[in-house]
Amino acid sequence: MFDWDDLRHFVALADTGSLSAAARRLRVEHATVARRVAALEAAAGVKLVDRRSGRYVLTAEGRRVADHARRIESEALALERALLSRQSDFAAEVSISAPPQIAVSLITPRLAELKQAHPQLRLRLLGESRTVSLPRREADIAIRLTRPSDTTLIARKAGVMAYSLYASKEYIASKAEKDFEFIAFDESLDESPHQLWLKKHAGERPIVFRSNDLAILAAAAQAHMGVAVLPSFVAESGNLQRIETEDRFLKRDVWITYHQDMRDNPAIATTAAFLAGCFRQDRSAADKRTLIVLEQGC
Repeated sequence: MFDWDDLRHFVALADTGSLSAAARRLRVEHATVARRVAALEAAAGVKLVDRRSGRYVLTAEGRRVADHARRIESEALALERALLSRQSDFAAEVSISAPPQIAVSLITPRLAELKQAHPQLRLRLLGESRTVSLPRREADIAIRLTRPSDTTLIARKAGVMAYSLYASKEYIASKAEKDFEFIAFDESLDESPHQLWLKKHAGERPIVFRSNDLAILAAAAQAHMGVAVLPSFVAESGNLQRIETEDRFLKRDVWITYHQDMRDNPAIATTAAFLAGCFRQDRSAADKRTLIVLEQGC
């Protein structure tokens, strides 16, 4: 008899191709994934993966097992969501995935309000830049800056995040605009809207510093390293100065998403409504360079 946890770890490895990626998806140590897959191979009595230079390639038998295991996983997760959707109380844990700076600056400061209104509710707030799988319940609710294409997800627009070019006052005072240097995300985000917007404004001027973390970019701008494109709420909390451009702002939609099977779960619905409130600001405030322009509520 196969152990379901062994199958679940094998599916993650089959989907991602590496122990580290599978471990990130399952939020376990990579050694746990390796042990679980080895246990499944021992139970099945066949080799399921070939190990090649750090990558794991499925054997023919492994591909057949993975196809069956994915169907089992899909049915198990559907059953789990169906049971959770019928829970009528708030004695549950709701996990929220959000970009780190949004989690730190916009959501965490207001969590006490939600806890006071619903003391039985338990929360797990995950600050992460990757796109989590809501059907697999890697999180219950996700804050995203692009609308998901998955038709099984409910996506509600919470507002619009405003980005601009920022630098320290000392940097702006010390250089002519033609000599500005730029701070950017690393190459993994080169096609993101805010990275493309920065490159358009930088033109032929150099990018002298890169990072995969928004907080590091803001810290580099505060350290007078150059000009960065940042959300207004991040830049203003660091006492950075906005650089005037013809188009003033880049605006990105903020979406609150969760699986449609969970729409009737009171803990999920209440948490989603709370998150919408974290983003709600009026238009006049946004014109004064605050963080979110509310165009429509959840």
